Amino acid sequence: MDDENREVLLVRHEEEEEEEERVYYDDESCPGCVLDKIKQSNSAVPFNYLFFVFLLALAAALPISSLFPFLYFMIRDFGIAKKDEDIGYYAGAVGCAFMFGRFLTSIFWGMIADRYGRKPVMIFGTISVVIFNTLFGLSTNFWMALSTRFLLGSLCGILGPMRAYASEICRKEYQALGMSIISTAWGIGLVIGPALGGFLAQPAEKFPKIFSKDSLFGRFPYFLPCLLISTFALGVTFLCHWLPETLHFHNKKDEENESSNGSYPKENLEENVVKCSPQKQSLYKNWPLMSSIMLYCVFQLHDMAYSEIFPLWAVSPKKSGGLSYSSEQVGEVLAISGFFMLLFQLFLYPPIEKTFGPVHLARIGAVITIVVLSTYPFIAKLSGFTLTLLIDLAAVLKNVISVCITTGLFLLQNRSVSQSQRGAANGISMAAMSLFKAIGPAGGGVIFSWAQNHQNGSFLPGDHMVFFILNVIEFIALIMTFKPFLVLADVI
Repeated sequence: MDDENREVLLVRHEEEEEEEERVYYDDESCPGCVLDKIKQSNSAVPFNYLFFVFLLALAAALPISSLFPFLYFMIRDFGIAKKDEDIGYYAGAVGCAFMFGRFLTSIFWGMIADRYGRKPVMIFGTISVVIFNTLFGLSTNFWMALSTRFLLGSLCGILGPMRAYASEICRKEYQALGMSIISTAWGIGLVIGPALGGFLAQPAEKFPKIFSKDSLFGRFPYFLPCLLISTFALGVTFLCHWLPETLHFHNKKDEENESSNGSYPKENLEENVVKCSPQKQSLYKNWPLMSSIMLYCVFQLHDMAYSEIFPLWAVSPKKSGGLSYSSEQVGEVLAISGFFMLLFQLFLYPPIEKTFGPVHLARIGAVITIVVLSTYPFIAKLSGFTLTLLIDLAAVLKNVISVCITTGLFLLQNRSVSQSQRGAANGISMAAMSLFKAIGPAGGGVIFSWAQNHQNGSFLPGDHMVFFILNVIEFIALIMTFKPFLVLADVI
């Protein structure tokens, strides 16, 4: 029996034990107990709740990379870079500010979600998107753009609690579906966001008949995509009020009342409560969890650096090794890849994941990614329809593989711990991943700017070096998918 099959048997064994030992209180004021009773009596997939989870994930993901298609032009308009080749340095700083802020606060928001509930944290996060993403679109200088992105990352602590929420809102047999919904929405948001940024930035130049240069969107050329995303987040904020809370709120008094009402004998109640709250292993000593988090971080470092580099490379001139694309053309590429990613994730990913498993799928995806990225500098030498076709195919393949790997690693992390520890585990994962994602845009911007100034090098000149470094990171992640680094949970 291979490791992945053993892991599945372990998870099923633990979940069966948890279901047998769980105690439900009759206190209707505890939302967690109310929801657990509903799940126990209703075996259907909670599509209504998962739809709201999808919208939440989308609202949280859209602002993350929506700026990348126009960030080059925004930094240029600020006039802070002394020459065009230095724009990448400042673009990288703005790009990483969000992730650095999220790194600093992810564990804090996880603790708040464990104490006060998942729902308040998610609502507060969408409100943060509304405020600070709007302010970012109104930025008039580099420091305003940097600070609003940092505050947005610090105050939008949605993803960690939402990953725990998705597993708690579903019955055991649908938890993988819940995680898949999040990764699908997240991947779509990371593609649609740049597409919106590419299509709607600088509207006075692209749509002069609709937007004049003296209008609000003419004076703030990057405000329109930010306003649209913030409006969507505002609508999601109101919809969140229909989501049920999953956290349990009952104390010793509740337990005594339940015992005095005769629902449970006191001695049996105490025994059951002890069973439901065993002495848990430290998450930091759980190597199956920590190894999957580290692997996830390396893959996310690669993906975030790629998300920063690809638009910068696409809009840079042909003489510098780029594609000479406009922000609108970059948006078209990302929109096409997002559409095919959605189709793949909904219809093809489940059977493929069932056949190969998350680990083997990550290995196959890493190898294909290395091959695809190696072709980018050569694709840049083409033109016309051939260039459009090949770059669209490459972008589709890259983004489909990325969301497959991400979904698989989400599953590995949640299967490495019991349900009662998933909130904390996701908080640790978010903090670590955010640090790596903060490094990604900054490092990607520095590498890209360096490559722009070294087009005539004797070894891997210009953009060849950029994609070579991305492939080195992907190769490191590929090595990490093997033993002894990556360890799956043992059957007990």
